Amino acid sequence: MELRALGRTGLSISPVVLGGNVFGWTADEKTSFDILDRFFAAGFNTIDTADAYSRWVPGHVGGESETIIGNWLKRGATPRDKAIIVTKVGSDMGQGRKDLSAKWILEEADNSLRRLQTDYIDLYLAHWPDETTSHEETLGAFAKLKEAGKVRSIGCSNYDAKMLQDSFDAAERAGLPRYDVLQPEYNLYTRDAFEGPLAKLCVTQEIGVINYYGLAAGFLTGKYRDKADAEGKARGYRTSTYLNDKGYRILAALDEVAVETNAEPASIALAWLRQRPGVTAPIASATSVEQLEAIVAAGNLTLSDDQMKLLNEAGA
Repeated sequence: MELRALGRTGLSISPVVLGGNVFGWTADEKTSFDILDRFFAAGFNTIDTADAYSRWVPGHVGGESETIIGNWLKRGATPRDKAIIVTKVGSDMGQGRKDLSAKWILEEADNSLRRLQTDYIDLYLAHWPDETTSHEETLGAFAKLKEAGKVRSIGCSNYDAKMLQDSFDAAERAGLPRYDVLQPEYNLYTRDAFEGPLAKLCVTQEIGVINYYGLAAGFLTGKYRDKADAEGKARGYRTSTYLNDKGYRILAALDEVAVETNAEPASIALAWLRQRPGVTAPIASATSVEQLEAIVAAGNLTLSDDQMKLLNEAGA
């Protein structure tokens, strides 16, 4: 398992990034600690979270995931400089809107640092586009955080090709740092939003890509074959949307490659992403050691050209 250069950030990240969205939601602190310990023991080094995780849970206010990661870091079992922490800002945290204003970014960065119990964030992302705030204002706030040593690299999530190009143009006009990482939704089922102009822009501009929903809310694990399988699951509402002809074609292709590789469908789906043009590393979350094993296996699995072709055609 080799680390991968993340665009022009200077960061070297693991071939699969551990999603922290489940920490404090479907994984309690003890389980989260166990998953984090095992992930790093396997040689992986990158965790993705956000200030808003898991605000959607009744009684939660946001910051639950960052707090668990901070408590884990404080234990000291993994030195801070051996962990790459990715977190995000811009989701509605009570303001009533997506917010990339300078005032909010500077305030919320300090809140994230406090919850994470660290003095710097390796990679800080604008979580969602904010049409009410200029790119110059947002990038200016990120520049201040970088100058203060609170943030090492910056990026954005959920930007399309035009938004990303506009941000580059704004950075050049204002003499500000640009985004060097993109976090898009991308998996074997959901491909149109990234493939095409956005992927080409990332390749030509040397933008690192860490995509989310790498397992399509668990659908690509192969555990959900009909609507009954998804009932009562935390993300079952989302998983059930993949149960159609295209989804079943993808599952059949994953099953075929699983026989050939003796690997789990989840590992294959993540390995496919690792080998796609423009992708640095996919994000995947785990709520158990068994799920983590599939993620770790994905970091060491290489698919053949024929296997990639089969999967490509199934998810076209």
